[in-house]
Amino acid sequence: MSYDYHRGAIVNPDAPKGSLEAKRPFVDNGTDVVDPSRYYSREFMAQEWAHLWPRVWLIAGPRSDLDEPGDFFVFNVGAESFIITLDDAGTVQAHYNVCPHRGNRVVLNERGSQPKFTCSFHSWRFNLDGSLDGITDEESFRPEVLCPRPRLTTVRCEAYAGLIWINMDGNAPPLKEYIGLPPEYLEAYELDKMHVVRHVSSEWAANWKTGVDAFYETYHLHAVHPQTATVMDDLGTQYDLYPNGASRMIVPFFRKSPRVSDQETVDEGLQMMIRDAGADPSSFDGTARDVRPFIQKHKRQSLAEAGFDVDRLTDGQLIDSWATGIFPNVQIGLHPEGAFLMRFLPHPDDPERFFYDTITLFRPSEDPNYRVPDWMGLPKDADLTGEDRPDTEHVPLGEAPQLGLVLDQDSELLPVVQKGVRSRGFRGPLWGEQESRVRHFHRELDRYLAGEK
Repeated sequence: MSYDYHRGAIVNPDAPKGSLEAKRPFVDNGTDVVDPSRYYSREFMAQEWAHLWPRVWLIAGPRSDLDEPGDFFVFNVGAESFIITLDDAGTVQAHYNVCPHRGNRVVLNERGSQPKFTCSFHSWRFNLDGSLDGITDEESFRPEVLCPRPRLTTVRCEAYAGLIWINMDGNAPPLKEYIGLPPEYLEAYELDKMHVVRHVSSEWAANWKTGVDAFYETYHLHAVHPQTATVMDDLGTQYDLYPNGASRMIVPFFRKSPRVSDQETVDEGLQMMIRDAGADPSSFDGTARDVRPFIQKHKRQSLAEAGFDVDRLTDGQLIDSWATGIFPNVQIGLHPEGAFLMRFLPHPDDPERFFYDTITLFRPSEDPNYRVPDWMGLPKDADLTGEDRPDTEHVPLGEAPQLGLVLDQDSELLPVVQKGVRSRGFRGPLWGEQESRVRHFHRELDRYLAGEK
């Protein structure tokens, strides 16, 4: 089989030029083989903390997690911790979660609501905007010690496209310029109208980049997730590269992989997907090649009846996975009725561990029976009302995250990969064009570490 890497796979050849669905022009990121020590070296980890993490925009969480003034949640990345809150004026604020007095963590709970923040060490108090509200026994301090008046250290923070973003660098580019995605790309899915229905943080025995690499391609599906072969087209995945390390892959659903010899039979997997889309398999009269247009038509009708504005979305957006990467550590699976936000968060001390942090967002509809598709791994008893934000489920190292078969398979694979990259026999990854997103990500990472950005 020949492969035109300049052209790549195109999911919808009829997509209008310049549209969100259209194939992006080829980006040549070269053929270099990177040193594998980036996946386990403590020196490389230190370079990332010096030149990457303090300078990039990071997604702290969904905007829907802050409803009223005083609501807050804590966002941890590596050794840093941030308080994300809504102040009395209704403005989203972000502060380092550290008291300026002695360095104690000010907030100890993951989320909550309170009118002020009080340090548990000596009861110093701070307003929601980070300003000082009071010091215990202030008269015992010499005035010079408290000049200028101490406050929580605030970081740049913006609410955009239904998400809250923070940046530790006062000189970083504006958020919308940094993201690299086309205008209205994220906005089209109206994430601001979704709420969290599940949040799982699991610890994996691998480097955070090992995680990114695995989720940025479908090349591994036939080997690691063979059950997907009759319901999604791994070889037909469209890879698109954007500025600033952003990328996406459009994974065609309801279409068999060319690796499957039988392209006609509507097998059990496709029947399951048809049911999952809200249709009755017995009402379908056609071959496997006809399933995709059938489901596109069905979902456009059923979503419209459920109150979704589907006119702004293409047929492909209704049924395919638009897995969208935002540099450095986020991938979002975007769908009309929900989104699957995954963050690859570095461990504070160990370069061979990371936290796979997943947030499932659901958009309520006028149909109370409408659900996020089952393949997103949402438990059957999940509360979809949005009235109560579920607690974060913390899964310790070595345990499966219970996010569905596919992700549990990945959790078993990555520690094995991590062990292999340390071998003297491994000289560095040999990325093919189905892994163009991976090379694009590492090229952007290297720009930061080299001081180009």
